[in-house]
Amino acid sequence: MKIALIVISAVVVGLFVVVEIGLRSLFGFGNPLIYIGDEQIGYLLAPNQRTRRFGNRIEINEYSMRGSPIEKISAPSGLRILLLGDSIANGGWWTDQTNTISSLMMRSLVLSTNNSNYHEVEVLNASANSWGPRNELAYLEKFGNFNAQAVVLLINTDDLFATHPTSLPVGRDPNYPDRKPPLALAEVWQRYILKQKLISELQAVQNEPGDRVGINLEAIAKIQALTRQSNSQFLLVMTPLLREIGEPGPRDYEIKARQRLSDFTKAQQINYIDFLPNFNSTTNPQGLFHDHIHLNLQGNKFVSEVIERSLLETLNISKH
Repeated sequence: MKIALIVISAVVVGLFVVVEIGLRSLFGFGNPLIYIGDEQIGYLLAPNQRTRRFGNRIEINEYSMRGSPIEKISAPSGLRILLLGDSIANGGWWTDQTNTISSLMMRSLVLSTNNSNYHEVEVLNASANSWGPRNELAYLEKFGNFNAQAVVLLINTDDLFATHPTSLPVGRDPNYPDRKPPLALAEVWQRYILKQKLISELQAVQNEPGDRVGINLEAIAKIQALTRQSNSQFLLVMTPLLREIGEPGPRDYEIKARQRLSDFTKAQQINYIDFLPNFNSTTNPQGLFHDHIHLNLQGNKFVSEVIERSLLETLNISKH
């Protein structure tokens, strides 16, 4: 009997170890990206992190950007673009470091400016899941634009209705952990098996009263103003939700918000790209999406190419 118990215990322990190692090596569980709260920004990805999730490499630098370490001030002969955004710009766990919009743009811009006066090209990626214009404005106010010649604000339709920045999810929502779990199995349990507790205080944030669209447009105007103060160019880009593609198209409240944004960009003289017409004009727009809102590699390539063309024209750079 004792021998049987020992054998069973050994099998159970062995199985536990195999599963733990498999979850870590194959899927990256046990080493999630962690977040930190910020009074103005709401939350940031904690600086100086590296991990691999579902085979995709993710690196966060010292300024909580998705990317490699950088110098605060760019080289005099360098071209630097600052991309601000949410999970679409960030790319999340489903996007390898080399396939984010910023990485794709940087590689292409290196080729495009090969015969120009720029000896170095950087596209910085300051982004985090569920950020809205007010989070992105707060980031810009805290860190500056890193001496970028152009700032690109990448939003999606939902961001027009984004709420006030808050740090409430950090350490309480499993999607925003503030520390590493003790085991990969513990992370799987917490994320996918354990019933999630509602964060009651978030209800008040999510029910924020007033004209949210107007408040977010005001935040975009402030981002534009900060960009102009530093003599940088500003480009606003908006991607649609998958359900907006084709018929029946955006919902009534989204049509009104979109029109307000269009009128606003004309009044503010903002260089603006609305990707809804671009996506609708492709033969298979559904093939650009990872899910209902986020883009896959093909979608990232599509968006990065259009942004690059606009930047080259705005910065008066001839493509070689």
